[in-house]
Amino acid sequence: MHIGRCIRNIGRPFLSLEFFPPSDEDQLPGFYATVEKLHALDPLFVSVTSGAGGSRRRNTLAVTSEMARRGLNAMAHLTCVGAEPAAIADFLQDLRKAGVANVLALRGDAPRDGSWAPGMGRFQYAADLVAFVREHDPDMGIGVAAYPGPHPESPSFTADRDHTAQKIRVGADFVVTQLFFDAREYVDLVESLRARGVDAPVVPGILPIQSFDSLRRVLSMCGANIPGNLYLQLEEADRKGGHEAVREAGRNFAVDQIRRLLDYGAPGIHLYTLNKSDLCLQIAGEAGLA
Repeated sequence: MHIGRCIRNIGRPFLSLEFFPPSDEDQLPGFYATVEKLHALDPLFVSVTSGAGGSRRRNTLAVTSEMARRGLNAMAHLTCVGAEPAAIADFLQDLRKAGVANVLALRGDAPRDGSWAPGMGRFQYAADLVAFVREHDPDMGIGVAAYPGPHPESPSFTADRDHTAQKIRVGADFVVTQLFFDAREYVDLVESLRARGVDAPVVPGILPIQSFDSLRRVLSMCGANIPGNLYLQLEEADRKGGHEAVREAGRNFAVDQIRRLLDYGAPGIHLYTLNKSDLCLQIAGEAGLA
C-alpha cells in the first residue's frame, strides 16, 4: 500500500518500524523471529535499510520482499551512492514484482574508499533520486529523510529546510526524520516546512538509547545533538546502575519523547528497532502505541 496515502487516511497515531538486513545469512532465522515479534504491534509500515555506502542493495531487496510476503507494508531504502539509472529502474521493477510499492529516497553516506562523493554521477542528491522514481513509476510511494537539526554538511538551518522542501516539491509524499533527542527540533522542522508551503506528513524517528557506547557510535555517525540534561541523566544512571540503568533511562526518555511528539500532533512514530524486539515492545506499550 502507498504509505503516504496510508498516513493521511489512518486518522490516529501509528507506529512504524525500521530494520537493517543481517550481513550474514545465518542470522536470518533470528532476524525474522524478531520481525514476527514486532509484527504483533501492527505497524503501519516497515522500512529496510541499505548497507553503508549503498552496498548490499540486493540484501535490501530480498529482506523487503520477504517482509511484504509476510504481510507487512514494506519500504526499501534507496540511495544515490553509486547508483545508475538502469540499475535503479531494475530495482524498482523488482520491488514491484515482490509487491513492494514504497521507497525511502536518500542521498546516502559516501563510502570511505572515495569511489563516490556528492556531485558524482546522475544522482547527486536525494531530490534527483525522487524525481527519477516519480517519473519512472508515477504511483510509487516515496518517502524522504529530514534532519530536525540541520544535516552535518548543511551550511545553515535555512539551507537544510530548503533542501527538504525541494524533495517534496519534486515528488516525495512524506518525510521520516533522522533520530533526535529534543522534541523542539521536530516542532521547528514541521513549522518551517509549513511556512514553505509544504504540507507533507512528517514522521519523527525515535532511537531508543540502549547504552553509552551505542549512543556515542550513533551520534558520531549521524551528527545528531543530545541535550546536556539528558546526557547528565544517563551519566548518573551509568554511575549508579551501569548498563541496565542506562537502558532503563533511555527507555523512559523515549516514552516521554513519544508522548510529547504525539501531543504536538505528530502523525505517528517511526521506531529505529536496531533489530531488537524486547525494548521496542516495551516502549510501544508504555507509549500507548501497542
